[in-house]
Amino acid sequence: MTQIENDNVRSTAIELIKGLPNGATWDDVMEQVYIRQAIEAGLKSANENELIEVDEVRRRFGLAV
Repeated sequence: MTQIENDNVRSTAIELIKGLPNGATWDDVMEQVYIRQAIEAGLKSANENELIEVDEVRRRFGLAV
């Protein structure tokens, strides 16, 4: 990870924490970090055209197509 990426992660984490209510717990912090990480991973996959069609997802989970 480059210094710029490290700085972005740090500043993003700070902003996430600032957005939590005063009574937030460590679990609240971890949840926000996990959600942000999942969103960024999804956006990266989308930008790299690593997408799965809805019909394929339905098939994999045994849902009606």
